[in-house]
Amino acid sequence: MAAWEWLAPRRKLSLKRPWRWSSNIGLVVLNGLLVRLLVPMTAVGAAVYAQTQGWGLLNIVDWPMWLEVAIGILVFDLAIYGQHVLFHAVPWLWRLHMVHHADMDFDVTSGLRFHTFEIFLSTLIKLGVVIVLGPAAIVVVAFEVMLNATSMFNHSNVSIPLWLDRVLRFLVVTPDMHRVHHSIIQRETNSNFGFNLPWWDYLFRTYVAQPKEGHEHMSIGVKELRDEHQTERLPGMLQLPFRSNSKRKQ
Repeated sequence: MAAWEWLAPRRKLSLKRPWRWSSNIGLVVLNGLLVRLLVPMTAVGAAVYAQTQGWGLLNIVDWPMWLEVAIGILVFDLAIYGQHVLFHAVPWLWRLHMVHHADMDFDVTSGLRFHTFEIFLSTLIKLGVVIVLGPAAIVVVAFEVMLNATSMFNHSNVSIPLWLDRVLRFLVVTPDMHRVHHSIIQRETNSNFGFNLPWWDYLFRTYVAQPKEGHEHMSIGVKELRDEHQTERLPGMLQLPFRSNSKRKQ
């Protein structure tokens, strides 16, 4: 995706890449280390344990594997959508999630930057869904691969022909669709919550087709947070949820 961005960018980025990339990727490394220390069981491990114990809705009936995979992916994706809406609606959760939105540019690394506490809470929610649903480990692996791949895709600053973007929006969240979600305009921020499948936004009427200012001219980030040292440097990103100027009515 980074190579595609370099060859065919959608927008001209406003900030210098080295600082943003080192901070965003550094946050990923930090999150990976801390979550592994704080949460000893992965989602795959929880799926294996749930199956051995016979826990979860999918263990009540002997489903065909293709159907279990389909049900699992749909349920996980709906859970991610619901979690995303919740993190926008609840003020203290928004302060954590705002670290993701505070990025003043939008490229492939934007799909990586989430505050450590948000990653921790997301991991616990995912483990809860695994225990309740009881999917096979392969279902969890398939969804994780899809989620991470589509997150890199739909956060990328890549140019896609408009006709192809319209077709893809029936199947997957596209970069143009998700970029609307990163607008500084609050109505647009509170839209297009899907990360992987676009259907939940259509179903729950949270879909906005295009940004008011157009993709080339729209402003990315949070209106109240325009200090690059606060939004694009790792120490500032980690402190952001606890700063008094991080409040925003959602």
